[in-house]
Amino acid sequence: MKSDIYGLGIETSCDETSMALVKNGCQIISMNIYSQIKEHSPFRGVVPEIASRSHLLKIQSVFNKVIADSGMNPGRISYAAVTNRPGLVGSLMIGGQFAKLFSLVYNIPLVCVDHVKAHLFAPVLEGYRPEYPFLGLMLSGGNSSIYKLDSFHEMEKISDTSDDALGEAFDKAASILSLSYPGGPSIEKKAQECNDSGESIFTPLLRDRPRDDMTFSFSGIKTAVLRAHQKKNHPAVICRDFQNTVFELVERNLKKAAALTGIRRIVASGGVLANQTLRQRLDLLARTESLELIYPEKTILCTDNGGMVAALGYEQFIRNEICLNDFSVSSRR
Repeated sequence: MKSDIYGLGIETSCDETSMALVKNGCQIISMNIYSQIKEHSPFRGVVPEIASRSHLLKIQSVFNKVIADSGMNPGRISYAAVTNRPGLVGSLMIGGQFAKLFSLVYNIPLVCVDHVKAHLFAPVLEGYRPEYPFLGLMLSGGNSSIYKLDSFHEMEKISDTSDDALGEAFDKAASILSLSYPGGPSIEKKAQECNDSGESIFTPLLRDRPRDDMTFSFSGIKTAVLRAHQKKNHPAVICRDFQNTVFELVERNLKKAAALTGIRRIVASGGVLANQTLRQRLDLLARTESLELIYPEKTILCTDNGGMVAALGYEQFIRNEICLNDFSVSSRR
């Protein structure tokens, strides 16, 4: 009988300090996330220097809580998995150094994990193991892209943003409207107050896009939000139409990607997937277009978390893909 494998997942790519202890790559034993929202709220966006320092101050306490909650001796852990790309370099280095020291102290392998790929493995923690090929939809504060995954090692980006990521666009739109940071939850909440059933004030932004364009672009909608606000449009109407416009672009690009590749299976993740309006729209799209759509049911697994890092790290660990001697971090994939 095979013994269970426990892995420690460490995530510090941006503004969440998170660790998780995961069993056999699919069962969270304990997980802790420290969010830096309060530190960055005055600036309405992530400040890299503040993020790095916060990781440095919080990482030990995050680890202590994960171990305490699990009731497990750290000596039973078989591998340490850490995000090393993409992300803020200073933030990545804090998690990386902790992971490297942990692996040395307990003499266990260190596994370096791709942040985007880890997000697409998050459904494993809820019992879904992706079957290849599939399309990966990543929507977060730093990424808006679609990937084609033909195997564990074959991941090709087929659509990307030409300017901002969708999460960043939410933050900037919320700032224009003087709504709270982060922008995603505040815009979704304000949009629910809208009772106006009229045509979207941002409809021309999508009408003028080339039909074969599969690029994400959100700079135009930010300018449109500013102009609508200056014209005294009601904030709830602006929020509703903002959401509908950016989500329609997501739907269009997904349909184009499915048509281009012939792949009908989609795994979606990233912090923006915590938006319930987006989930409802994607569910409807999947039904009408006969797509197989998978995303984490628990919204916490859509955000940056150590569980997804440990899950992907497990797959690399059993393949003996370790990185103790060549550890490095990168802001890019």
